[in-house]
Amino acid sequence: MFTGGYRGRLLRINLTDESYGIESISEGLYKKYLGGRGLAAYYYCREIAGGTDPLSPENKLFFFTGPLTGLPLPATTKFQCATRSPETGQYLCSNSSGTFGPYLKQSGFDGLIIEGKASKPLYLAIENDLVEFRNAEALIDLKTGQAMAAISEEWPKPKLSIMTAGPAAFNGVRLANIMVGDRSFGRGGAGAVMAAKNLKALAVNGGGEIPVADPQRIKELNKKAAREARKTRQGHNLYGTNQYTEVMNELGCYSVRNFTTSVFEGIDTISKDYVTEHHKEKSLACFHCPVACAQLYSVDDDGAFKGISSDPEYETVGTLGALCGVSDFNAIIAGNYYCDEYGIDTMSAGNLIAYAMECFEKGIFNTNDTGGVELRFGNGQAMVEMIKQMGEKRGFGAILGRGFRELAALYPDTVYYMMHVKWMPFAAYDPRGFFGMGLAFGTSSRGACHNVGGWTIREELLKKTYDRFALKGKGELVKKLQDNRAYIDSLGICTVVRGTLDFSDQPGGDVLAAATGMDLTPELMSIGERIILLERLILNREGISRADDYLPPRIMTEPLPEGPARDKVITREMYDVMLEEYYRLRGWDHNGIPGREVAEQLGVEIDHCKG
Repeated sequence: MFTGGYRGRLLRINLTDESYGIESISEGLYKKYLGGRGLAAYYYCREIAGGTDPLSPENKLFFFTGPLTGLPLPATTKFQCATRSPETGQYLCSNSSGTFGPYLKQSGFDGLIIEGKASKPLYLAIENDLVEFRNAEALIDLKTGQAMAAISEEWPKPKLSIMTAGPAAFNGVRLANIMVGDRSFGRGGAGAVMAAKNLKALAVNGGGEIPVADPQRIKELNKKAAREARKTRQGHNLYGTNQYTEVMNELGCYSVRNFTTSVFEGIDTISKDYVTEHHKEKSLACFHCPVACAQLYSVDDDGAFKGISSDPEYETVGTLGALCGVSDFNAIIAGNYYCDEYGIDTMSAGNLIAYAMECFEKGIFNTNDTGGVELRFGNGQAMVEMIKQMGEKRGFGAILGRGFRELAALYPDTVYYMMHVKWMPFAAYDPRGFFGMGLAFGTSSRGACHNVGGWTIREELLKKTYDRFALKGKGELVKKLQDNRAYIDSLGICTVVRGTLDFSDQPGGDVLAAATGMDLTPELMSIGERIILLERLILNREGISRADDYLPPRIMTEPLPEGPARDKVITREMYDVMLEEYYRLRGWDHNGIPGREVAEQLGVEIDHCKG
């Protein structure tokens, strides 16, 4: 029996009739799916039909914490969102940091389900077992920071956390995110789902105590893990994830000019040392984090972006920077700032702009299309202008804000230049430089993703446990990384500190026992595998199969032109070697569809995922 960690309840809110109710979550569900991503997928599977329009009232938003969310342990900040993505048209899982997840749990809930559609713009104010439906008509056009400030003034609470959709969401941008304080549910367009429901924001007042099974042991574990995290994650504190920028470039694996090459000649002014010396203000920490890996940077000149500060991470630097050929870090800071203020995913925005830049340079688009903007690689001001146009629903930016899935119908002759898997734009890595990342992009539960798909950088490039250009063994690697990430996303902790709590692909320690009173540690990798299986069954129901697991044509036909990975390409035949190994290890058939046998082995009720 669980005696801590969990609250055992979820809050279900119906916007249509402005009602809410509290439901129990069974102990059996926690044992099978742990929390967070696992529970979000479970409820999504049972409540979202395969043909649901992502922007219809029938779509829902599922938010779930994990057993460690909010506990006094390092970086217990994470919680999960699941919904049907307006950007990709299919299942979306996303995680965020910030205080909302911890405070939701402090208020007595492990989960929150939002359904229906409000008749007028609302924001929700949650305090203990009470929910207020508050008028948000005056907030709709406010940028995310302005909206949070207005809600804080209108509903002042001692432990207040707010997540909000920005103007971009209400202007129809399919890649609109949900800002959670200064963090976000970034990928896939969850913010657009909020806007379609006439929901501007959610606010929660925390403050309650989350029980733990063994408080003294939790104190001991926290002290030890925090000390180790500060010692072993010094690079994250000094440079954040941008520490990998030069590494990816030097190895010929970087995202450059819409993946036409993988080595960026402008690396010197976006490198970790340069930006730390010229732009860094300070390091920022998430909830209960001893590392503080977020880096606040400021513009260092009196040009067009004077006075702007923001905290772009590796992926943002890669997609708004090198992917667009932009080496001006001031423009990257500004692009990240406007994405956050309008509520736009930086990674998808960078990919869309890079695609448009290549099409412009090839003469497919011209200044008549772009409203006079010279949308060329390296033009940092044009990159920022496109982001602002997306957020404000004007000019060519309003068209780009529809995302690749809708752009493919508008401009079918440009599909070749769209770098995505399952309509989710690439992360800032060129998989021709390390083949495992290609398989990770292809088989990720939410499309081209380095997190959900599996961060193969450590094993292929840093530790070199696997030959980066080998094919065999990559199915094993990616499966292991995905299973590991699925359970991490369900625990409620940041992946940066997971090693200090002994949550690897061979998990150990007694953290879960001390937190919950029940030790699920030996089952964690199996739980992760179960979650991946459930997500795949959902995707199958939504029409996804083997054909959708392939990489875009550029990666499979164009060899890299320069650098350490010069002449490397992942042909379809090469990719099939990795994909077949992956399917075999997962127990899926040739078309990427799990059978009843593997579902029964993992305890997934396959019939609940059909229809």
